[in-house]
Amino acid sequence: MRVLLTGHQGYLGTVMAPILAKAGHEVIGLDSGLFADCVLGTLDTPDVQGLQTDLRDITVEQLAGFDAVVHMAALSNDPLGSLAPEITYDINHHASSRLARLAKQAGVHRFVYASTCSVYGAQGGDELVNEDAPLKPVTPYAVSKVRVEDDLVELADADFVPVSMRNATAFGFSPRLRADIVLNNLVGYAVLTDEVKVLSDGTPWRPLVHADDIAGAVVAALAAPADAVRAKAFNIGTEKNNSTVAEIAQSVVEAVPGSTLNITGETGNDPRSYRVDFSLAREILGFEAQWTIPEGAKQLADEYRARGLTQESFDKRFIRLAVLSARQKDGSLDGSMRVIG
Repeated sequence: MRVLLTGHQGYLGTVMAPILAKAGHEVIGLDSGLFADCVLGTLDTPDVQGLQTDLRDITVEQLAGFDAVVHMAALSNDPLGSLAPEITYDINHHASSRLARLAKQAGVHRFVYASTCSVYGAQGGDELVNEDAPLKPVTPYAVSKVRVEDDLVELADADFVPVSMRNATAFGFSPRLRADIVLNNLVGYAVLTDEVKVLSDGTPWRPLVHADDIAGAVVAALAAPADAVRAKAFNIGTEKNNSTVAEIAQSVVEAVPGSTLNITGETGNDPRSYRVDFSLAREILGFEAQWTIPEGAKQLADEYRARGLTQESFDKRFIRLAVLSARQKDGSLDGSMRVIG
């Protein structure tokens, strides 16, 4: 397929582009460049050809000629979403649904949407949640994902096949690093300070999935029969990576010899707690996640050391909110998160 990959210069997009190309697809990117320079070390592969444009400005003419859209671009940060919910909804909901409408108008056949397991929010209980579980988003980021999923269902027809990928919390190395997601963050501070510091009480459950596995799931969604995936949502991850935050932290201690675990509990019990059933993706997509949390923790620790991670770069270049705040301060980003110049 000729595939438009939005967010190709982001954390996940940088990993996904070469995996899609290896699967035989012609990949064209679309990105505003917000995080294009947030690279640790060097890029392992050159960027694919891309359109540098804001998601909110894309036109139907730019979408003509594509067989599929893989939509990864978003403001992917819960603190930012809570700080500026109107911008989160503008980009993550309105612009994403508009992209899907324009794609359908342009004759794009398949639309693979990066949703999130955060749509399950505060579930409670001990049961694994599957795709039929009630959605209980607790942040603007998660709410925006639910809204787009609903819009995609309404757009679906015989010629337009949207599929929503409810990804577990991502982890694993990407040259365009994100340090504000749980495993990446804990490993970074362990490498830099010899401490694995957990601010919550460690009890909330989180499902995790490696960036490589998210890309593999997208490849499977592009290849699946249309009737099997049209207007469907799939949880993406593996049950073996359903872990409490304390268990995740213990894996980091084991991956970074000499580090110590410190669960402070100062922020209390995070209401976002859920364990997820990933069997539908195995059954329908034939997708099986490969990476475990301990393997990912070791990969991250090795890459951080090999590429010379520093405390300053960790705090300022790879924390999304810090990057956006700095760019607004230096005048390269306006108040609506549009790149200037």
